[in-house]
Amino acid sequence: MSTRIAFLKGHGTENDFVIVPDPENALDLSPAAVAALCDRRAGIGADGVLHVVRSAAHPEAKAMAAEAEWFMDYRNGDGSVAEMCGNGVRVFARYLQHAGHVAEGDTAVATRGGVKTVHIAKNGDVTVGMGSALLPEGDVTVSVGERSWPARNVNMGNPHAVAFVDDLAHAGDLLAPPPFSPAAAYPDGVNVEFVVDRGPGHVALRVHERGSGETRSCGTGACAVAVAAARRDGADPAVTGIPATYTVDVPGGRLLITERPDGEIEMTGPAVIVAEGEVDAEWLENAAR
Repeated sequence: MSTRIAFLKGHGTENDFVIVPDPENALDLSPAAVAALCDRRAGIGADGVLHVVRSAAHPEAKAMAAEAEWFMDYRNGDGSVAEMCGNGVRVFARYLQHAGHVAEGDTAVATRGGVKTVHIAKNGDVTVGMGSALLPEGDVTVSVGERSWPARNVNMGNPHAVAFVDDLAHAGDLLAPPPFSPAAAYPDGVNVEFVVDRGPGHVALRVHERGSGETRSCGTGACAVAVAAARRDGADPAVTGIPATYTVDVPGGRLLITERPDGEIEMTGPAVIVAEGEVDAEWLENAAR
């Protein structure tokens, strides 16, 4: 490990990330090291880490190297590994543009949830092809205190439980994972979205992200919410042949989600690089102990 480790800080609708460029996968980013970087008081502070690695250099991404040069090795704020992060992909693509690896237009990013198609627009917005949603069968319930709600089970490469509520305050402080049942529905935990209506085709959410707590935004969560809202509203683009588009307000901003008749879900929103610097490797080693 070198004496100084380069990093950047970025966010997508205030879902923020420490970006660690490591093209040849030379850094040993242990869960403890990731948690130290994400610590908002003793570290840099973030909801997660975007470890930037060439696909060919990472054992989990080698098979995708022909489709996507770069792999988003994403970690949650507690150091755990996640399959996908929608806001993270947008910020990851913005970093690739910032570093001169890609230009405006279309590119591809490898993730544990597969290869994602990304479009970087001139106005600064980034659109990500998020793949299609899976809607597992079975009833799910989520709870906060004395309140419980039925939830829609939606998988966007990572698991979500979407509950429609009367007031976002009913979600509580979201510091701890909201209880859910049955336990077998999410053996590895779940991201929980609490949703209210703002108008036709317009919803707002709060989210508890598995491994990170409440975050200002969750891209895969916004997609899961749009799909759940469309089904609740009787819209299934695969049946109607008409795309379903929802504006999704998150605490950190606004995302536009479109589900196409072929099942592909597109998410559009901002992605910003706000700072760059260096971390002392000795500090990181000691903090990770």
